[in-house]
Amino acid sequence: MLQTPDTFVRTPLPGATNVEFVIHAAPQLGARFTQMTAEFAADGALGPAPAQRFIYVLEGCLELTAGGSEYTLASGGFAYLPQGAPHTVRSASRSRAALIEKPYQELAGGVAVPEMVVGDEAAISAAPLMGDEGLRVRSLMPDGPDYDFAVNTMTYDPGASLSMVEIHVMEHGLLMLEGGGIYRLGDAWYAVEAGDFIWMAAYCPQWFGALGKQPAKYLIYKDWHRHPLTP
Repeated sequence: MLQTPDTFVRTPLPGATNVEFVIHAAPQLGARFTQMTAEFAADGALGPAPAQRFIYVLEGCLELTAGGSEYTLASGGFAYLPQGAPHTVRSASRSRAALIEKPYQELAGGVAVPEMVVGDEAAISAAPLMGDEGLRVRSLMPDGPDYDFAVNTMTYDPGASLSMVEIHVMEHGLLMLEGGGIYRLGDAWYAVEAGDFIWMAAYCPQWFGALGKQPAKYLIYKDWHRHPLTP
C-alpha cells in the first residue's frame, strides 16, 4: 500500500496531549505493528506506549525522560523503549516524529530482555549494501535475538537501485525522507517522493531505484530475529 500526504487523515489518541497522529499502518490493515507520524504542537506529549516504542525525530526537537535520565532528540535523533518501560516524550515547540510500536515476542531459553537505546543517526557509520557504495545503510537498532525488529535508514545516490527484486517473509513500514524514485510493489510501479509512506506485507515483491539529482533516503522497519511460527 502506498500513501501520499494528500491522503493523510489526522486523529487524536488516548493519553496524548497536543499531538495529532497519522496512523499509516495498523493491525486493521493486516500489519503486525503500528507505524504513525506524530505531529506535536507546542507543549505536546505522547501518552503511555501499549507495546515497544521506537521514535525517530523528523523535524523539531523532543525531550525524552526514561531510565532516570533526560535526553534531547533533535532531527535524526531516535530512541527505542522496551515494552513496559516508563517514559515521557514532550515537545516545547512544533515537531514531527515517526513512531513505531510493536508487541514484543518473547523467546524461550533465557534470552536477555532488550535494553533502551538512544542515539543520533548522524553518529552511526553507514555500510554499503552488498558492496554497493551508492547504496548505504545505517542500522538504528541493535542486532541480536533480544530485539524482534529492526529499523534502518537507506540512502541511494542518484541512479542507484536495489540489485534484485526482493521477496521475503518480513513485512516493512517505509517512510520516504528525502528525494524520490520508482518503487515496484507487486506487479505495479509507483513514483514516490519525500513524505510518502509504504506498507509491504510479507512476500510482497519489492524493488526501488532512485531518480533525480539528489540522493533518495527512507526510514524502513522490518520484523527480525523471530521464527515465523513464534506467537
